[in-house]
Amino acid sequence: MAADNFTYDFTMALLNKRLGRPKGPRCASQRLKAVTRRRARGVHRSRVSRTERLSACHKCIGLLSQPWAQPLALPRRDYTRGMRRLTAAALVAGLVAATAAAQDFGFRGFGFRGRFQIYPNTAYDGRFTFVRIRYTHLPGGNWYGGWPAWSHGYPLAEQNLMKIMNEVSYLNPHMEEINELTFDDPELFKYPVAYVIEVGWWDMSDREAEGLRTYLRKGGFVIVDDFKVRGGGFGRFDGSGGWDVFEANMRRVLPDVRFFEMSASHPIYHSFFEIDDLNIVPQAYVAGTPIFRGVYEDNDPTRRLQMIINYNTDISQFWEWSGTGLRPIDQTNEAYKLGVNYIIYGLTH
Repeated sequence: MAADNFTYDFTMALLNKRLGRPKGPRCASQRLKAVTRRRARGVHRSRVSRTERLSACHKCIGLLSQPWAQPLALPRRDYTRGMRRLTAAALVAGLVAATAAAQDFGFRGFGFRGRFQIYPNTAYDGRFTFVRIRYTHLPGGNWYGGWPAWSHGYPLAEQNLMKIMNEVSYLNPHMEEINELTFDDPELFKYPVAYVIEVGWWDMSDREAEGLRTYLRKGGFVIVDDFKVRGGGFGRFDGSGGWDVFEANMRRVLPDVRFFEMSASHPIYHSFFEIDDLNIVPQAYVAGTPIFRGVYEDNDPTRRLQMIINYNTDISQFWEWSGTGLRPIDQTNEAYKLGVNYIIYGLTH
């Protein structure tokens, strides 16, 4: 990497509606703003090319030169004031086809999704790629159909989330290609957001601890999901060490780490959709309520949030089975909102 840290100030600049119009010729970024204003008034969209939508004039927005800083991730919330309050129907519209997609991955009815297999990673090309973290699991972490703990929902959950991201933003992500990497893989530093699941089963190595520590310090953002308190699972799938295993691992990464309880007032819950109450977040398990915690840079809540932790729930389960009827649409909607907000926050902080 050319820079020591991930930097996305250019994205923040694009999100700031109060920016004055830059001097000089009317460039792609200005044309795009004009188009979104006309669309908000119901005016037919002009012919702005996809290339123009995804790349704005360097002189106008100070676009960084790092290859991972392109293309632009411009949220479409300029279109209309109501976009951030999308209805459940709007969010999951078009994902009914997920039922057919699930069939491709071995889904039968509401049963498990066939035997586990890893799909090839896609080469880095500057577009946003969802990265799921792979790790060695503790004994007992190999579940139904040979699926290791880190892989639950892979790759259907993130594919569905990327379809949502493509609909509500200009992120232009890879929608089918999902990368799986380890925390000690240098390739990870090309990607600003990483997702890891079932961390109560994680048998962390020293190299992974060092890699995660470096990733966080260089500006990476980590989403932790799908691990539970004892008694919150289903039969033998009740979980492993749960929070204790995860906390012990994190103290190998950051010895002085503190875990802060999150509230709906934090900017991450307003980075795209307005999420004003965490009590409406759906529960994927059978015990208790979802718990949200965060890890901040230097343990300072006024600084950057480095890691968001979904404990005692599994928001990716709602992504995975959206369009199948397994989970209620309104709950699926809330889970998608969280996923969208997490990614936008990770790209802009």
